[in-house]
Amino acid sequence: MTARALRAPLARLLRSRSGVAMTEFALALPFLLGAGLMGLEVANRAIVQMQISQLAAHIADNASRVGDTSTLQDRKIYESDINDLLNGASIQGGSRIDLFDHGRVIISSLEVVPDTEDQQYIHWQRCLGTKNHISSYGLEGDGIDGDLPGMGPAGQEVWAFPDEAVIFVEIAYDYQSIVGTTFGFGDEVRATASFTVRDDRDLTQIYQRDAADPDPVASCDSYEASILGS
Repeated sequence: MTARALRAPLARLLRSRSGVAMTEFALALPFLLGAGLMGLEVANRAIVQMQISQLAAHIADNASRVGDTSTLQDRKIYESDINDLLNGASIQGGSRIDLFDHGRVIISSLEVVPDTEDQQYIHWQRCLGTKNHISSYGLEGDGIDGDLPGMGPAGQEVWAFPDEAVIFVEIAYDYQSIVGTTFGFGDEVRATASFTVRDDRDLTQIYQRDAADPDPVASCDSYEASILGS
Protein backbone atom coordinates (compact mmCIF):
# COMPACT_ATOMS: atom_id res chain seq x y z
CA MET A 1 0.00 0.00 0.00
CA THR A 2 1.35 3.39 -1.00
CA ALA A 3 1.77 6.37 1.31
CA ARG A 4 -1.11 8.16 -0.45
CA ALA A 5 -3.38 5.18 0.18
CA LEU A 6 -2.47 5.17 3.88
CA ARG A 7 -3.06 8.88 4.31
CA ALA A 8 -6.86 8.75 4.26
CA PRO A 9 -7.26 5.97 6.90
CA LEU A 10 -4.73 7.68 9.15
CA ALA A 11 -6.53 10.98 8.84
CA ARG A 12 -9.85 9.36 9.80
CA LEU A 13 -8.15 7.66 12.77
CA LEU A 14 -6.73 10.96 14.00
CA ARG A 15 -10.17 12.61 13.80
CA SER A 16 -11.92 9.71 15.58
CA ARG A 17 -13.05 10.32 19.20
CA SER A 18 -15.02 7.11 19.72
CA GLY A 19 -12.43 5.55 22.05
CA VAL A 20 -11.59 8.59 24.15
CA ALA A 21 -13.88 7.72 27.07
CA MET A 22 -12.72 4.11 27.12
CA THR A 23 -9.08 5.19 27.08
CA GLU A 24 -9.62 7.67 29.90
CA PHE A 25 -11.41 5.02 31.95
CA ALA A 26 -8.60 2.51 31.37
CA LEU A 27 -6.03 5.06 32.50
CA ALA A 28 -8.02 6.06 35.61
CA LEU A 29 -9.06 2.53 36.64
CA PRO A 30 -5.85 1.66 38.54
CA PHE A 31 -6.14 4.83 40.61
CA LEU A 32 -9.85 4.29 41.30
CA LEU A 33 -9.23 0.66 42.24
CA GLY A 34 -6.35 1.62 44.50
CA ALA A 35 -8.41 4.31 46.25
CA GLY A 36 -11.29 1.87 46.76
CA LEU A 37 -9.06 -0.81 48.21
CA MET A 38 -7.37 1.74 50.42
CA GLY A 39 -10.75 2.86 51.77
CA LEU A 40 -11.74 -0.76 52.38
CA GLU A 41 -8.53 -1.40 54.31
CA VAL A 42 -8.93 1.76 56.39
CA ALA A 43 -12.47 0.76 57.35
CA ASN A 44 -11.40 -2.79 58.24
CA ARG A 45 -8.48 -1.53 60.34
CA ALA A 46 -10.82 0.77 62.29
CA ILE A 47 -13.30 -2.07 62.89
CA VAL A 48 -10.56 -4.43 64.12
CA GLN A 49 -9.17 -1.76 66.44
CA MET A 50 -12.64 -1.20 67.88
CA GLN A 51 -13.19 -4.94 68.37
CA ILE A 52 -9.84 -5.41 70.12
CA SER A 53 -10.53 -2.44 72.40
CA GLN A 54 -13.98 -3.81 73.25
CA LEU A 55 -12.53 -7.25 73.99
CA ALA A 56 -9.95 -5.73 76.36
CA ALA A 57 -12.70 -3.87 78.23
CA HIS A 58 -14.93 -6.97 78.24
CA ILE A 59 -12.22 -9.18 79.74
CA ALA A 60 -11.16 -6.62 82.35
CA ASP A 61 -14.75 -5.93 83.39
CA ASN A 62 -15.64 -9.59 83.75
CA ALA A 63 -12.37 -10.42 85.51
CA SER A 64 -13.20 -7.77 88.09
CA ARG A 65 -16.52 -9.49 88.85
CA VAL A 66 -15.75 -13.24 88.86
CA GLY A 67 -15.50 -15.43 91.93
CA ASP A 68 -17.58 -17.20 94.51
CA THR A 69 -20.30 -15.12 96.12
CA SER A 70 -20.37 -15.48 99.88
CA THR A 71 -21.59 -13.30 102.72
CA LEU A 72 -19.25 -15.08 105.16
CA GLN A 73 -15.89 -14.61 103.48
CA ASP A 74 -14.10 -12.61 100.79
CA ARG A 75 -14.82 -13.75 97.26
CA LYS A 76 -12.38 -16.35 95.93
CA ILE A 77 -11.24 -16.47 92.32
CA TYR A 78 -10.45 -19.77 90.60
CA GLU A 79 -8.35 -20.84 87.64
CA SER A 80 -11.54 -22.04 85.97
CA ASP A 81 -12.95 -18.49 86.24
CA ILE A 82 -9.97 -17.11 84.32
CA ASN A 83 -10.24 -19.88 81.73
CA ASP A 84 -13.94 -19.14 81.22
CA LEU A 85 -13.14 -15.47 80.68
CA LEU A 86 -10.57 -16.27 78.01
CA ASN A 87 -12.81 -18.79 76.27
CA GLY A 88 -15.63 -16.25 76.29
CA ALA A 89 -13.35 -13.66 74.69
CA SER A 90 -12.51 -16.13 71.93
CA ILE A 91 -16.21 -16.66 71.23
CA GLN A 92 -16.97 -12.95 71.33
CA GLY A 93 -14.11 -12.12 68.97
CA GLY A 94 -15.29 -14.72 66.48
CA SER A 95 -13.47 -16.56 63.73
CA ARG A 96 -13.00 -13.38 61.74
CA ILE A 97 -10.43 -12.11 64.25
CA ASP A 98 -9.12 -15.43 65.65
CA LEU A 99 -7.85 -13.50 68.66
CA PHE A 100 -5.64 -16.17 70.19
CA ASP A 101 -4.30 -17.46 66.86
CA HIS A 102 -2.95 -14.02 65.93
CA GLY A 103 -2.68 -12.22 69.24
CA ARG A 104 -2.09 -12.45 72.96
CA VAL A 105 -4.15 -11.47 76.00
CA ILE A 106 -2.42 -10.67 79.29
CA ILE A 107 -4.48 -10.34 82.47
CA SER A 108 -2.73 -8.80 85.48
CA SER A 109 -3.82 -8.25 89.06
CA LEU A 110 -2.33 -4.97 90.27
CA GLU A 111 -2.31 -4.73 94.05
CA VAL A 112 -0.59 -3.01 96.97
CA VAL A 113 2.36 -4.84 98.48
CA PRO A 114 1.23 -6.25 101.84
CA ASP A 115 2.27 -4.19 104.87
CA THR A 116 2.92 -1.09 102.75
CA GLU A 117 0.77 1.99 102.23
CA ASP A 118 0.66 2.26 98.45
CA GLN A 119 3.56 0.32 96.96
CA GLN A 120 2.25 -1.22 93.73
CA TYR A 121 3.05 -4.70 92.47
CA ILE A 122 1.73 -7.26 90.00
CA HIS A 123 0.51 -10.14 92.14
CA TRP A 124 -0.36 -12.53 89.31
CA GLN A 125 -0.66 -12.71 85.53
CA ARG A 126 -2.47 -15.05 83.19
CA CYS A 127 -1.84 -15.12 79.43
CA LEU A 128 -3.20 -16.78 76.33
CA GLY A 129 -2.35 -16.51 72.63
CA THR A 130 0.32 -17.57 70.16
CA LYS A 131 1.77 -14.10 69.58
CA ASN A 132 5.26 -13.70 71.03
CA HIS A 133 4.54 -10.71 73.23
CA ILE A 134 5.19 -9.92 76.89
CA SER A 135 3.47 -7.18 78.83
CA SER A 136 4.71 -3.67 78.12
CA TYR A 137 3.81 -2.60 81.66
CA GLY A 138 5.32 -5.24 83.91
CA LEU A 139 5.56 -8.93 84.69
CA GLU A 140 4.24 -11.02 87.56
CA GLY A 141 6.11 -10.08 90.72
CA ASP A 142 7.25 -6.67 89.47
CA GLY A 143 6.99 -3.95 92.10
CA ILE A 144 7.96 -5.99 95.14
CA ASP A 145 11.12 -3.92 95.35
CA GLY A 146 9.17 -0.69 94.96
CA ASP A 147 10.03 0.20 91.34
CA LEU A 148 6.57 -0.14 89.74
CA PRO A 149 4.76 3.18 89.21
CA GLY A 150 1.49 1.42 88.34
CA MET A 151 0.36 -0.06 85.05
CA GLY A 152 -0.37 1.74 81.82
CA PRO A 153 1.30 4.27 79.50
CA ALA A 154 3.79 6.62 81.13
CA GLY A 155 1.99 9.40 82.93
CA GLN A 156 -1.34 7.55 82.73
CA GLU A 157 -0.67 4.63 85.09
CA VAL A 158 -3.51 3.13 87.09
CA TRP A 159 -3.10 2.40 90.81
CA ALA A 160 -4.62 -0.04 93.25
CA PHE A 161 -5.69 0.97 96.74
CA PRO A 162 -4.83 -1.02 99.87
CA ASP A 163 -6.84 -4.25 100.26
CA GLU A 164 -8.15 -3.85 96.71
CA ALA A 165 -7.03 -4.94 93.26
CA VAL A 166 -7.15 -3.53 89.76
CA ILE A 167 -7.53 -5.95 86.87
CA PHE A 168 -5.38 -4.68 83.99
CA VAL A 169 -5.79 -6.29 80.57
CA GLU A 170 -3.45 -5.84 77.64
CA ILE A 171 -4.06 -7.22 74.15
CA ALA A 172 -1.50 -7.30 71.34
CA TYR A 173 -2.82 -8.53 67.99
CA ASP A 174 -1.19 -9.00 64.59
CA TYR A 175 -3.47 -7.19 62.17
CA GLN A 176 -4.72 -9.39 59.35
CA SER A 177 -4.96 -7.26 56.21
CA ILE A 178 -7.79 -8.09 53.81
CA VAL A 179 -6.06 -6.51 50.80
CA GLY A 180 -2.37 -7.02 51.35
CA THR A 181 0.65 -5.54 53.04
CA THR A 182 0.76 -2.75 50.45
CA PHE A 183 -2.30 -1.16 52.01
CA GLY A 184 -1.56 -2.17 55.62
CA PHE A 185 -1.77 0.49 58.33
CA GLY A 186 0.55 -0.95 60.93
CA ASP A 187 1.22 -4.60 61.64
CA GLU A 188 0.05 -4.60 65.26
CA VAL A 189 -3.11 -3.57 67.08
CA ARG A 190 -2.90 -2.93 70.82
CA ALA A 191 -5.47 -2.15 73.48
CA THR A 192 -5.56 -1.91 77.26
CA ALA A 193 -8.35 -1.71 79.82
CA SER A 194 -8.59 -1.76 83.60
CA PHE A 195 -11.33 -2.17 86.18
CA THR A 196 -11.22 -2.13 89.97
CA VAL A 197 -12.41 -5.39 91.52
CA ARG A 198 -16.04 -4.88 92.43
CA ASP A 199 -16.45 -6.87 95.64
CA ASP A 200 -14.24 -7.84 98.56
CA ARG A 201 -11.92 -10.41 97.03
CA ASP A 202 -9.60 -12.92 98.60
CA LEU A 203 -6.32 -11.57 97.23
CA THR A 204 -4.06 -14.28 98.58
CA GLN A 205 -4.06 -16.46 95.45
CA ILE A 206 -5.98 -17.96 92.53
CA TYR A 207 -7.54 -21.20 93.78
CA GLN A 208 -8.25 -24.59 92.23
CA ARG A 209 -11.79 -25.91 92.65
CA ASP A 210 -10.54 -29.48 92.88
CA ALA A 211 -6.92 -29.91 93.93
CA ALA A 212 -7.07 -33.58 92.93
CA ASP A 213 -8.13 -32.65 89.39
CA PRO A 214 -6.76 -29.13 88.84
CA ASP A 215 -7.88 -26.92 85.99
CA PRO A 216 -5.22 -25.87 83.46
CA VAL A 217 -3.39 -22.63 84.18
CA ALA A 218 -3.11 -19.98 81.46
CA SER A 219 0.59 -19.54 82.09
CA CYS A 220 2.49 -16.63 80.59
CA ASP A 221 5.36 -19.03 79.87
CA SER A 222 3.37 -20.81 77.15
CA TYR A 223 2.10 -19.55 73.81
CA GLU A 224 -1.03 -21.50 72.98
CA ALA A 225 -4.24 -20.60 71.18
CA SER A 226 -6.51 -22.46 73.60
CA ILE A 227 -6.65 -23.78 77.15
CA LEU A 228 -6.69 -27.55 77.01
CA GLY A 229 -9.23 -29.18 79.25
CA SER A 230 -11.11 -25.96 80.07
